[in-house]
Amino acid sequence: MKIISVIGHFAHGRNALDGQTVKTKIITEELQRSLGREQVLKIDTHGGWKTLVKAPFQTISALKNSRNILIFPAQNGLRVYAPLLSFFRRFFRGRKLHYVVIGGWLPSFLTERKNLAKALKKFDGIYAETVTMKSALEKQGFQNVFVMPNCKKLTVLAEEDLVFPDKEPLRLCTFSRVMREKGIEDAVRAVTEANKSLGRTAFSLDIYGQVDENQTEWFETLQKTFPDYIRYGGLIPFDKSVETLKEYFALLFPTYYEGECFAGTLIDAYSAGVPVIASDWKYNTELVNENVGYVYKTRDNAALAELLNAMAADPTMILKKKKPCLQEAEKYKIEKAVSVLLDRIEGD
Repeated sequence: MKIISVIGHFAHGRNALDGQTVKTKIITEELQRSLGREQVLKIDTHGGWKTLVKAPFQTISALKNSRNILIFPAQNGLRVYAPLLSFFRRFFRGRKLHYVVIGGWLPSFLTERKNLAKALKKFDGIYAETVTMKSALEKQGFQNVFVMPNCKKLTVLAEEDLVFPDKEPLRLCTFSRVMREKGIEDAVRAVTEANKSLGRTAFSLDIYGQVDENQTEWFETLQKTFPDYIRYGGLIPFDKSVETLKEYFALLFPTYYEGECFAGTLIDAYSAGVPVIASDWKYNTELVNENVGYVYKTRDNAALAELLNAMAADPTMILKKKKPCLQEAEKYKIEKAVSVLLDRIEGD
């Protein structure tokens, strides 16, 4: 009997870089480290609807062979695995069900899916990334929600290695999937407008990340409009994020992505001692507090440009927040975040 079975998108054999797959892998690896590799059974859901046909058999196998079952589904997977686990558990005494939420869509998703909500209320633990999401679910009658913040397997920069860039052009960057809804074009427009209004190149902008495969044409067109102080820097390996980001003045996060919750890019930035300038979209006001950055009204490029202008006049607006970023990053170390889940897992 294993301690836990993990049902999630591992995408074995593929270099998947989406947030769901990455988080599934790193949490599973931490469970293996803490519980023992032999005590963690992995069940890969990669393959879309073709794989979901196997779901009843995967569910029964997990319940038969493990005391705890942990799922990391996206929307389609949740509609399949949550009811199956809730139903089949009655035939297996002493099993515990756990669901780690990835993204910010769950509260609104459940408002019109009462049967799915009913199944999830029977779980032993639902692990939300933010206090705001926990509160939203509790308003829907959930009493089994715990806050387990997003986490990454990163080394937090040492304080003596902090970089304080105060010479123009002040270097800005984005560090996310490259797509329209992540606000990439908004960042380009705001930086361009700030430099134009100041009459000099006060800021540069580097864009990092994987280009969304459905938006390559849009991004290629956008790149043709880049002035010489804006460039696309491509992909950065996950273990090089801190080393890359530490050189920057600030990270821009102008997202309006519908599924946004606790973006991993915030952890990358804080770990590198880089403050964040973010839209007030979704959960950002909880995650980007006054100690580590600034928020502005979503899609208000003029407000973002105005904020940048103020920082050009007084770079200490950002520089004074670098050390607190390191302190914030400590909260999101993987071993600390996963301890919330481990405390509720029943081992031998």
